[in-house]
Amino acid sequence: MRTSSLVVRYRRLEVLRGVGLTVWPGAHLAVTGRSGSGKSTLLLALAGLLAASSGTVTWPGLAQDPQGRRAQIGLVFQAPSLMPELTALQNVTLPLRFRGVAVDEARTVAIRALEGVAAADFADALPAQLSGGQQQRVAIARVLAGRHRLVLADEPTGALDHAHAHQVALALRDGVADSGGGLVLATHDPDLAAMLDERITVDDGELVTAGVR
Repeated sequence: MRTSSLVVRYRRLEVLRGVGLTVWPGAHLAVTGRSGSGKSTLLLALAGLLAASSGTVTWPGLAQDPQGRRAQIGLVFQAPSLMPELTALQNVTLPLRFRGVAVDEARTVAIRALEGVAAADFADALPAQLSGGQQQRVAIARVLAGRHRLVLADEPTGALDHAHAHQVALALRDGVADSGGGLVLATHDPDLAAMLDERITVDDGELVTAGVR
């Protein structure tokens, strides 16, 4: 995935300015920066959910049609965005069923993903019965179960205490690695950023430092 001279504006406000970035297949990249620096906007642009005002975003190695590419990119947002009428297990299973995975296989994969983020104990609970941190673990399990080519995670452990944040971030990193996918994780936590192979910093919409592959 590559950006070249990427600019994103909200009305007259320039949120990203001239960002040039390459994320190699299988790379694990931390995006750091203070709140409001442009990290979330960058992830939305990388996902193809936010159009560039100028410059380009390209996805070598992923499907070129937007619908196929969306299926190859997994997203974890700051808010878990679980379906309230489904249990934790059903929330993780549903995307697999939409992709045509058989019921028994989907359930097995979903349970394994929940176990990986220490969420199997509340597999049968509805989101309203879970804390914010528990809901976020389910959301991360849902992405891991999908075995996407690329996972974009925006402050995925923000609702967790430090111990659980480290555990879940480790599960996310290793789960993506096991599937051969790439990971771009936006975080303000230096300990989580240090868990990944590469790091970039965004400050006031500009890319100011970049790690070396």
